[in-house]
Parts: sequence; C-alpha cells; structure tokens
Amino acid sequence: MKKDFLKLTDLTKVEALELLKKASELKKFKAEGTTHQPLKGKSLGMVFNKNSTRTRISFEVGMFELGGHSLFLTPDQMQLGRGETIADSARVLSRYLDGILIRTFDFNEVTEFAKNASIPVINGLTDLNHPIQVLSDLFTIYEKLSRIDGVKIAYVGDGNNVAYSWISAATMFGLKLSIGCPASCKPKLHEGFKITDSVDITEDPIAAVKDADIIYTDVWVSMGQEEAPEKISLLKPYQINQSLVEAAKKDVLVMHCLPAHREMEITSEVLEGKHSIVFDQAENRLHLQKALLETLLA
Repeated sequence: MKKDFLKLTDLTKVEALELLKKASELKKFKAEGTTHQPLKGKSLGMVFNKNSTRTRISFEVGMFELGGHSLFLTPDQMQLGRGETIADSARVLSRYLDGILIRTFDFNEVTEFAKNASIPVINGLTDLNHPIQVLSDLFTIYEKLSRIDGVKIAYVGDGNNVAYSWISAATMFGLKLSIGCPASCKPKLHEGFKITDSVDITEDPIAAVKDADIIYTDVWVSMGQEEAPEKISLLKPYQINQSLVEAAKKDVLVMHCLPAHREMEITSEVLEGKHSIVFDQAENRLHLQKALLETLLA
C-alpha cells in the first residue's frame, strides 16, 4: 500500500522517530563509506515549479547513494506546461516511476498529484508548508540535544510555510514553539493547522527567544513573492543578531533553513558564530531524505 508524505501529520510520532533513527544510521554508513543501495533499479521523478539548491541536490544525491535514479522535471519540459492535467500526468508518471517529488507553489497541486498517483508522492515545498525541511531539522535537533520533547524553538521572522510546519511539529512532538513576528506576518490558520497550548505567538522577539534552546529563522520574502519594503521594515526588529541571541539560553543553537539573506533576517556574525548549526542542518537534509526515500520506495 502506497504512502505519501505531503505534510508532517501524514506520519505518526512513532513513524517520524523511526525516520530520525534511520537517518542517523544512514549518516553513519556514509561516514564509514558503507554501500547501502536498497533502491537499486528504482526511479524518482522530481517535478520542480520552483528553483532549488538543497532540495534538488540532496534528493538527487540521495537517490544515487541508495542505488536509484532521479529525473529532474520542469513544466516547460513536460506536457503539464502545455495544459495536460495534473491527474493525467500523475497517472502516466505512475507507470514509469517508483515515486514523485513535487516542489511547487500551491499545496492543492501536490494533493491532486497524490490523489491520482499510484506511487508515493513527496511534498518538496509549497507556499503552505515545508514538511521535509522541518522533519530534517528535527533530526538535527535530536542529534545536537539528544532529545526533542520539551525543547523550546523560537521561530522569529515571517510566519511563512516553514512556520506552518513547525506548528505541526510542536503538536506532534511535545515541543514548545514561540513564534515572534509582527501582527501582519502572523501565520494565518489554514485548514489542518491548529494553535495548541504548545504554541505561543508574540510580537515581542525578546519574549519569543527567552529560555529558547533553538532560535530559528527563514527568509523574510519567500520565493515567488515580491519584495515589499513595508514588510521588510516591519521585520527589522526580528533580525537574528547577537543581541537577540544573548536574550536566549547561554548555549542556544541557531538554525536557518537557507538560503540566507545576510544582514537582513540574520547577521553574518551569528550565521558564522559559535551558536550556529546552520550548515550541519543543511547537510542533514541528505540523510533524513534518504531515510524517507528508503521507507517510502523500498
């Protein structure tokens, strides 16, 4: 029976924790040079309506290291760009491939693919959520702190797709999530997103990072959105700088899902500083996604 990964809640907490364990094992295999190819002969189609660095490269390398093959597909290379329906494309691709990864704007496109595909579909990012990013980030947090339950995440900046997935993660894993952002940038509650007691939203960035184990941020202007000077001006007090870091725990860790606009949402001083685990975080996309691919496609 096929299983899709369109949002974090497609997994149970137990399933997610198993993926973190598998990611740790695969990371160890890579460090040791151990060959592990459970996806030999398998193919992953990667449909990209948005540009990508980490998602594309980590999935391509991941499929290769697992013994499989990936195909990078864009609308202008497919009949999707000439009016073929998502449903028809999903049915046809299911005859050729073993899995589909989609990175696009509208979450409904991903759900439509999954509804009509007979093979697993993975959400590589939409404007609504970014589940592979946050699942990978949970792996990084577990690796660094040896726990997830009770960890306080301070998400500071724009309440975007990554923030939505962190809301889901807080509910699933017993995290404490404090979102610090201006009123106009607060996450709007879409269907399936609920603010529980584990989630706090404040307009005070200092209050958001108080007692935080992790300070997390993302770009202020998401891909495909127009830069708005008013929005950027509103978000300036939410920059992750040394002063904000010093308002959190002494041993706080700083995360950014990249790409970073240095001196905008985060300073170079912090990004390159002793609290930053940003590049470990980026590396772990590979290991977690390999675990996900093996689980869904093997």
